[in-house]
Amino acid sequence: MKTTLFRAVTIALVTLAAALLSRAYIVEPIYIASASMEPTLTEGTRFFLDKLTLRFRAPRRGEVISFRPRKGGGIESVKRVIAVGGDEVEIRAKQVRLNGEPLVESYAEHRRGDVLLDGDNLGPLTVPEGHLFVLGDNRDHSLDSSVWRNEAGERDPFLPLSEVTGLVRGAF
Repeated sequence: MKTTLFRAVTIALVTLAAALLSRAYIVEPIYIASASMEPTLTEGTRFFLDKLTLRFRAPRRGEVISFRPRKGGGIESVKRVIAVGGDEVEIRAKQVRLNGEPLVESYAEHRRGDVLLDGDNLGPLTVPEGHLFVLGDNRDHSLDSSVWRNEAGERDPFLPLSEVTGLVRGAF
């Protein structure tokens, strides 16, 4: 009886340790907390956060990432990578230009297309190495690179790679 109990407790502890390590370093369930990525990712939908892939490579243009909150907020943000280090990005009248060319964005939505908002005209800016320029797909309702500012009120549009926590993957 003691051997069976010891075996069951050992199996339970090993399983728990494996699950916790997996969640910390490989994959974690997340949910979309705002409408900033609609229509691509609907508010309240649950996804997997792939924490492993970006240990071997940097995020690529077009990928949807999660990152630590800006300015000490409590919830991680989810946005789309628009530009990577060395890219030139510009926004004119809501149209994104990447390296001098208009960016085709079938995923982007402007719910207030008739109104120019802060961030609808920006740049051109060159993304520093080790940084990203990210935007929400719901462009008129997203706190992202187009509107970020530092404590002094100056534009602060670039996300350091060190703040990225993973790639957003399929819903569950």
